[in-house]
Amino acid sequence: MLLVVDNGSVYTKSLLNFLLHKKITFNTLSFDKVILSEIHKYSSIILSGRTTNIALMNAINSKIIRHAVMEKTPLLGICYGAEILALTLGGTIKKMGKLNNGIQEIEVIKPNPICENKIRVFESHSYLVSKLDSCFEHIAKSDYCKYEIFQYTNHKIFGTQFHPEMSDDGKLLLEKFIAIP
Repeated sequence: MLLVVDNGSVYTKSLLNFLLHKKITFNTLSFDKVILSEIHKYSSIILSGRTTNIALMNAINSKIIRHAVMEKTPLLGICYGAEILALTLGGTIKKMGKLNNGIQEIEVIKPNPICENKIRVFESHSYLVSKLDSCFEHIAKSDYCKYEIFQYTNHKIFGTQFHPEMSDDGKLLLEKFIAIP
């Protein structure tokens, strides 16, 4: 079963509606309701975006990420989820000069199991991943963000700087992630 960790993004409802429409079996828990000793019950995890920075949220999401790495559990970090993924595993983020909001085209630069070629995605963020640790593979970029999609090497752990739940191409990416065995 899929676990969606709700970190308070205004777009989480769209993600949940998409999963319901596709008849995906999932459970949703707000970050502060996640019981870390029960994470092993889930076959994959999605970390949503957020609206505010909360230290407890960061700590819990980092523990979920470490568990996913250790247990090789598929994980998709969306926007904030990608940022905390990068931060947890040695990367950095930085504040952008202005909010990046709207549809953008991104270029896939490395073969991977969740997307290919150029895809149109929805961006809504004022921070971005600025550096990745060498444990990550750089998968896609845009004019605004160097690391639009990245993958933890040899694991089914991905970060998307954008919100895949908000565009058709992004929803296809979500379907492919969910289908990963």
